Order: sequence, then structure tokens, then C-alpha cells
Amino acid sequence: MAFYYDKPSHTFSEYLLVPGYSDHTCIPSNVSLKTPLVKFKEGEEPSISLNIPMVSAIMQSVSGDKMGIALAKEGGVAFIFGSQSIESQANMVLKVKNHKAGFVVSDSNLTPDSTLEDVLKLKEKTGHSTMPVTIDGKHNSKLLGLVTSRDYRISRLDKNTKVSEFMTPFSKLIYANVKDSLSTCNDLIWEHKLNTLPVVDNNENLCYLVFRKDYDSHKDNPNELLDSEKRFIVGAGINTRDYKERVPALIAAGVDVLCIDSSEGFSEWQALTISWIKSNYGDKVKVGAGNVVDKEGFEFLADSGADFIKVGIGGGSICITRETKGIGRGQATSVIEVAKARDEYFKKHKVYIPICSDGGIVYDYHITLALAMGADFVMLGRYFSRFEESPTNKLMINGTFVKEYWGEGSNRARNWQRYDLGGATKLSFEEGVDSYVPYAGYLKDNVESTLAKIKSTMCNCGALSISELQQKAKLTLVSATSIVEGGAHDVIVKDKSGTSN
Repeated sequence: MAFYYDKPSHTFSEYLLVPGYSDHTCIPSNVSLKTPLVKFKEGEEPSISLNIPMVSAIMQSVSGDKMGIALAKEGGVAFIFGSQSIESQANMVLKVKNHKAGFVVSDSNLTPDSTLEDVLKLKEKTGHSTMPVTIDGKHNSKLLGLVTSRDYRISRLDKNTKVSEFMTPFSKLIYANVKDSLSTCNDLIWEHKLNTLPVVDNNENLCYLVFRKDYDSHKDNPNELLDSEKRFIVGAGINTRDYKERVPALIAAGVDVLCIDSSEGFSEWQALTISWIKSNYGDKVKVGAGNVVDKEGFEFLADSGADFIKVGIGGGSICITRETKGIGRGQATSVIEVAKARDEYFKKHKVYIPICSDGGIVYDYHITLALAMGADFVMLGRYFSRFEESPTNKLMINGTFVKEYWGEGSNRARNWQRYDLGGATKLSFEEGVDSYVPYAGYLKDNVESTLAKIKSTMCNCGALSISELQQKAKLTLVSATSIVEGGAHDVIVKDKSGTSN
């Protein structure tokens, strides 16, 4: 006979936090949002921690290299989507790692025989006005000069004029050696009043560019998440089909953490994938797994060797798994049960395995609820898809800017590996939709606003850290009437122009 749960599962919107005592130290500036990303033994520190409890979803419409750089600047991690060729995904990882928090690999390069017309076309394509001139137009070849917008005037030069005639030659450039630190490079920039500093090796081959604007950016991003070589930390999604080819390529590109991207993680396929990775690379390569919604699923992936475990099935805004297959569970209930299982596992084995709440986040306060219920961090798709840095097109529809957003289980993504049950190599039916989300601007501004809300709520609960929040939080289920009461009601709300609606 089938097993029946005696209580219904619940979503985040059915809960509220009850305020607790807060003393004079409970102010947002004192709150730390640092949280473990991967498992660690009792008494030890995790090899990778997040400075904010937010990672971006493994989705074509969310996590590309631009998202990887932008999110790492704020202290989180992007997981580059895996539903693309191995070479393409590895290149995205490489772009994030090569950004090197100040050291940028040039993607706008010219040869001496390139023309002004080539310069203008390249500028339009990349948006970059600074272009190194190398002997063969490659980013790592002998540097011959530099072209910036100050080197030419379109009205004065024929578009067929060769770059060699108006570039600033290498002999007149101020440059640094590849062995110089970022601090040394920034000193040269300020000393010589430069906007761009080329970095070359002993043979004058171009290695990087350092920009004045990135110095300011670094100062504006104190939470930057960096590895031991001062490069941005980045993750990548993998599947249970081609991992033997994909994982080595991603590791060669410098990926810091992997995650199996699957709609359902309680399967032998995930155990086999983790086992192969650990057998070939040991604990040096970190890999998350999921998704699960109960104790049994957590324990299975924990025993399989997962470094973190994702929680949630069917709760994403573009996911129709529950509607299509009748599989899933309320996100709040899932997080609560799996968090309890994680704590029991830690008590028994002295190994703490972080859990990630994936899906079901509609409002910013849902993130705080997920953390209070036991999640160590959250994975967000719709939230990040709205930003300038997501890989999708920005369109205007009915007078409003929107960005495209589609699920990995949609026909557009055709990510059949994510829903693979060992059968045919095709997408049999859709488990995601194709949609639009309102354009919200740049990641930094939005994340700062979200974090301010989280910190303020934590102070209301008397907590200055995520672990303290989980110990002190008091949560209550609310009725349907209470949910209505929680929003604006019984008033005529003014619109943004100041008129009522």
C-alpha cells in the first residue's frame, strides 16, 4: 500500500517569522552572511565559503560568464549552464577565471594590417574601445601597440587606413610584467595617469589588460569571492551522461565547484557520477548534487559523497514538473525536513553537508525564511534572469522592457539530460515553460537591496549570522486571511506617477 503523509506540505508564503529580542548590537552593519558552500568536518573550515547566501541557477537564460563575474564580485557564485557544448561551457568558465579580479584577457584584438573600419566593427561588436594590436591578432601574441578612441578621429581618417599608421606603438606604451602584482599595476596606472595598462611577459607577448575602472570596482566590492590566486570563484553544471568528458575540460578551465543539474537527484545515476569524480580527482574537486525533497534523498546523496545537496522539486517559476508529472513537494516543508536530516547526519558522522534551497523564491523575504528553516544558501533563477548580466535578450513588450526566461525542461532549452532516466536521448515532453520577466537593471543594485532586507529581518530576530538565525528563529504558519492582511489592503494605492489607481 502506498505511503501517505499525514500533514500537507507548505510553501514559503505560508510562513512568517516572529520577532525575537534584539540588543543594541543587532544592526545590519554587524550582520555576517558568510556561509559554507561545500562540506567540511567538525572543527575544520570549509574549503569554499560564500560571502552572501546566493548562487545562480544552472540555466541557459541565467548563468553565463557575465553573470559569473558580476555575482562573484558581490560574494556569490554562478553555476555556468551545462546544456551547451563542452568547449563552449569551458570557455565561459575560463573567461570568469581569467578576469582575475583586475587582470582581463583581451577579446578585442587587431593586427597591424587591420583597418579603421575593422576597429569600428569590433567596437560595435564587443563594446570595447581599447584594442591591443598583436602580430597575428591573437590575445597572447607579441604586442605591437594599442588603439584607443584617442588614437583616431573618424572625420579625419579614411576607413581603409591601417591600424599601424595611427596606433600607439609599443615603444611609447607604459606596461607591466606578468610577474607584477595587481597592486603594482594599479600604482603604474595612477603614477602615469593611464586608463589601460598592458601586461606582457618577458618576450613582450600580451598577457592581460588592467583598467583604471576595475580598481574603482574592486574598492566598491569588498565581498568579492576570490580563490587563492585572486581569481573569481565560479561553478559549472554537469549531467549524468557526458561527465567523463565534460568534467576534465571544466577542471582544466579552472572551475572551482561542480553541480549535477537534474530535476530529481535520488537516483543511481547521480551516485555513479559522484563516484567517478571522487575516484579520479579525490576531494580536490567539489561536486554538489540534487534535487531531493526528503530525508531519504538527502542521506542517499550524502552517503554517495556529495559536497552540497540541493533541495526542491517543481517549485521554480518556470517549472511545470508538478503539473506535468504530479511529482514534487512544498518548498518550505522540503527544506525543513532536509535541514533536520542534515543536522542528524552531522551529529552522527561529524561532517556538515550544506543544503541549498532551489526554487520557490518569489519575494526577497522568502530567502530569509529559507535560511531560517535551515538552508545554508539559495539557488535563484528568475531572480537573476531579470538583470542586465543574464545571457538573454532584452526586449520591449507593450512599452515595458523585459528579458527572456525559459526553463531547462522547456523545448527551447532541449536539456533532455536534466530529466534523463536512462532512456532515449531526447526530450519526450516539456517540464518547463518559455516566458518573459520584467527587466530589473544591474545585478549589483538589486542584490544590495535584497541583502539589506535579509540583514534587517535577521536583526529583528536577534541574529547576526545565518547559524544564529537558524537557532533563534521562530516561525509560524499563517492562514489565507493573514496572507491577505500582510499586503496593502483597504486603501487606494498611488501609482509611481503619484496618481491613484
